[in-house]
Amino acid sequence: MREVAAEFESPVLLFSGGKDSIVLMRLAEKAFRPGRFPFPVMHIDTGHNFPEVIAFRDRLVQQLGERLIVASVQESIDRGRVQEETGPRASRNRLQTTTLLDAIAEHGFDAAFGGARRDEERARAKERVFSFRDDFGQWDPKSQRPELWALYNGRIRRGEHVRVFPISNWTELDVWQYIAQERLALPEIYFAHEREVFERDGMVYAMHPDVALLDGEVAYRTSVRYRTVGDMTCTGAVRSHAATVTDVVAEIAATRVTERGETRADDRASEAAMEDRKREGYF
Repeated sequence: MREVAAEFESPVLLFSGGKDSIVLMRLAEKAFRPGRFPFPVMHIDTGHNFPEVIAFRDRLVQQLGERLIVASVQESIDRGRVQEETGPRASRNRLQTTTLLDAIAEHGFDAAFGGARRDEERARAKERVFSFRDDFGQWDPKSQRPELWALYNGRIRRGEHVRVFPISNWTELDVWQYIAQERLALPEIYFAHEREVFERDGMVYAMHPDVALLDGEVAYRTSVRYRTVGDMTCTGAVRSHAATVTDVVAEIAATRVTERGETRADDRASEAAMEDRKREGYF
């Protein structure tokens, strides 16, 4: 983080309110306190976020006294930059790409910190720590630079930018153990709680005003928690009674299914769904 702050003119920290970006915030504190972060924090708001996550985001940023930029997918829709999907499986998740690239261009950001990890998904396993994007914001896994001995080449041309993944080599278990070590606060959705849900395509989703049940689908209440944070329309829950960090660490240590593999419908659209989105400029 210090290297990026020294080498780039205008970095930004992408913050979703999820566990990985919360860890990034703590790492930024350790890198730059007692001073303020030398970059703002930016959230790409789909408008279909979990309310608990938005409340946590605002509370944490206020506590840290940092600058928050919110880029809105709804505004992108209103301006005609993207067209909202329709139908029972509609999601705004893919629309975030345009909103993100527009915000990067508007604010002139040349580096963006993200909390992506290689263990999450096969396309993310191809990422470097410094992941280069061309002047269209696109990612080409074949044109990434080697990173030998933890040496990073941050040279870019005007219009290009770099996505930086400080915890790329961490696992989900590493993240939770760090949360336990640092006693980090998290949104309540990460712990077991009663919620009204429904089942679709083998996954459990939260009920919300923008969802329409299909024939045969029934809403019911059960104890669930979330392994990852995303758009409510495509983020599934897991049945769980893990109500503390210790419980979650034990649960994650025993699982053999990745968090995105178990809970993200957008990754199931095709074998290369994530890679296709990343090539367009996705997180």
